[in-house]
This record gives sequence, structure tokens and C-alpha cells, in this order.
Amino acid sequence: MGGLILDSSVPIKAERKGTAPADLLEDIYTLTGMYDVGLTAIGVAELIHGIYRAESTARASARRAFLDALIVDLPVFEYTLDIARLVGRIDGEETMRGNIIPFVDLLIGGTALYHGFSVLTVNLRHFRMIPNLNVILF
Repeated sequence: MGGLILDSSVPIKAERKGTAPADLLEDIYTLTGMYDVGLTAIGVAELIHGIYRAESTARASARRAFLDALIVDLPVFEYTLDIARLVGRIDGEETMRGNIIPFVDLLIGGTALYHGFSVLTVNLRHFRMIPNLNVILF
């Protein structure tokens, strides 16, 4: 696999621990040896959702600052028609097999698959259900 897509669980974990975005990226490079790292537009939407659900204005500001710093250094992969076709096929086939994959995880995983990337996540369970997706635990 050529690069790495971060599931939103990775920056969420880092932000909660007080890890700076640059330190998170250094940790990722050390763990995986991969320097071609990005986010998906869907994952960014999940992170923005967390900003608006913050329990205080200070927490929301900290989350926003973390995300803003992170997306300066990382590309954000868009959700395209080709990815939609791939995700729709995977979702249909896996549903017929009785495997229900949470849709947001399927969108992130499908984006990674389309680009030939692995997914780095804190949540192996859902991503491992996506055929041919290389998943790395953070």
C-alpha cells in the first residue's frame, strides 16, 4: 500500500491526550514508516462534528485549533463518484453476506482503498470488515 489515511479516531485520540498535531505526525511516521499521510473529507466532517459537540467554548476552540493545524500539513481526499461506486459495491456485497459496516467507516475505508492506501485507526473492528483494506492499529 502506498500511503496512509487517518481514521478520525486517530486525531481524536491525540487531541484528547494533548498531543500536538506535529507530534502526532511524527508518531505516525515512527510507527508506520509512511510519510504519504492524509485525511478524508468524511473524516474531517467527523472532526468538525466534534467541535460543535464540545462541552465548552474553550474545548471547541482547542479542537478547532488542532484540526486547523493538522489540515495544514495533510491533504484531504475528496469523496468522488468513483469512490461512491466502490463503496456502494462493497456495502451491497458485504450486506448480502450479513456484514454491516458503519457507513462513515465504509466511506473512509473506501476512499483509502480507491487510492491504494492503508487506514490507521484506533478501531480495527469495523475497518477489518472491508475486503482488501490494509488496516493498522494506532
